[in-house]
Parts: sequence; structure tokens; C-alpha cells
Amino acid sequence: LEWISKVRVNTQAVLKRAQHIQGQQIPKKQWQAAWLLKAITCIDLTTLAGDDTPSNVHRLCLKAIQPVRYDLLKKMDMHNKGVTTAAVCVYPSRVADAVISLKAANSSLPVASVATGFPAGQTPLETRLQEVRMAVAGGATEIDIVINRTLALTGQWEAMYDEICQFREACGDTHMKTILAIGELGTFTNVYKSSLVAMMAGSDFIKTSTGKEAVNATYPVAIVMVRAIRDYFLCTGHKVGFKPAGGIRTAQESLLWLTLIKEELGNDWLCPLLFRLGASSLLADIERQV
Repeated sequence: LEWISKVRVNTQAVLKRAQHIQGQQIPKKQWQAAWLLKAITCIDLTTLAGDDTPSNVHRLCLKAIQPVRYDLLKKMDMHNKGVTTAAVCVYPSRVADAVISLKAANSSLPVASVATGFPAGQTPLETRLQEVRMAVAGGATEIDIVINRTLALTGQWEAMYDEICQFREACGDTHMKTILAIGELGTFTNVYKSSLVAMMAGSDFIKTSTGKEAVNATYPVAIVMVRAIRDYFLCTGHKVGFKPAGGIRTAQESLLWLTLIKEELGNDWLCPLLFRLGASSLLADIERQV
């Protein structure tokens, strides 16, 4: 935790770097199509609404299995390459619906579930842990947990570390993504510290937002988080994934996110094992552009 106490983030440098990324040239023509297909394979196709039902979860699963129209894929000679999204992401009580739909379609696509009092994380610790266990028991192979922002804002880093360790234990072998809810952390320094604590506690991924905050995935915050991932990798040799989520709606934005990852972390991170895009409406725009 000594590492945490020494952290300071240079805000101007971060903003300048983010501006540079946003000014980058985006791939054109057939290169663009290839990058957009790559983006699709990294999407966690998500529905997190109060009116989710078994039928719209079923539709979500079918879309995840066949994200692009067959005729469009055939034109690019990609119809037999198994292009799917990376996973589907739902509330814990909808996990069983997603598992049933994917099984019926003979698909091994992962089911991700949010948990730990999503989106606010303001329920008692035991309730949050139980939610993780129930989602895992229901068949979720990935769990998107939320941190307790109160602990970050009051500088209780050790307590945050302990909580995330308990979530990690409750997840067992299940893939764990830790949502920082950056719109509620106040400063870049808090974002960097939260990223480090989440990684030290065993997160497989760190994720920007729940999509329910006023501010979600922004490029400056992403720079801070991926620099933390890079620093952690250089110190430990362990690669942690990155997932921006919330407000990512256009094909152009997805290309910028891929560019940011390629520039900051390198090609190793350009795969669903280490990069995900949390999105619900993005896929429709990519399909239009392809």
C-alpha cells in the first residue's frame, strides 16, 4: 500500500494525451471493416434495465451469437469465421434466462452478471457477497462487481482491498471485472489508486463505469486506468484487462477505443481476453457501418 500513498497524476499531461488519441487517423475502407469486426468480438452485449424479461434476454443472446447479418459477413468472406460478441451481460436474476437461451442455441458464449449491489454498491457486504455466489451458482462465468466508492473517497484503501479480495474469493474461478464508477471518484489520482487496489486484490479486468452514472467512459480517465494496468504489468508481469462502458454508441468511438488500447498497451491487449467494450446500442451502428 506504500505504492498507493505515493501516487500523483499529472492532469495536464493526461488531458494532452487524450486529445492526441482523439486526433488519431481512423482506419478506412476494408481496414475499417476489419477493425469493426474486431470491435464486435470484444463487445459485452448488455441489457441492464428494470423491464428486462426472459424474452428480451433471449433476443439479446441470439444477437450476440449472430451479431452481423449473414449476407454482410459473406461479402467479406467472414461468414464461417465464428464472429460473435465476447459475452452477454445481464442482472443476476436474468442469468438463468441467458444460460438457457445460449444452451438451446448450442453456444458456449460466456454469460456475465453484474453484482455487489450494482450500480451504487451501497448494500451490506454480506448481501453483496451473496449476490456474487448466487450469480455464479446460476451459471454466470464472468462477474462485474462494483467497488464501494465511499471507501475510495475517504481514502480507506486497505478496507477496499479487503472487500475486493472477498469478492474475488466468492467468484472462485469465475472471471472478475471490477467497476470503478469513475464518474463518482472525483479525481484522476483516485481513479489510478482504485485501479491499482482492484488489480492487487485479484481483478481480471478493471472497468470504467456502470453506465448509470452521469459521467461514464471518457478518454482521459481511460488513459489513467490503462497506465495503471501498464505499471502493474511492468511491476508484476501480470496482465489485467480493460473495459470501458457507458455511452459508447458509435462505430467511430469503438475504433478510437481500439486505437487507444493499441497505442497505450500494445497488440497483446487487442483481444477479448484483455479488452471488452460494454455496450447495448453500439452493435447496431457498427452493423450499419460494415
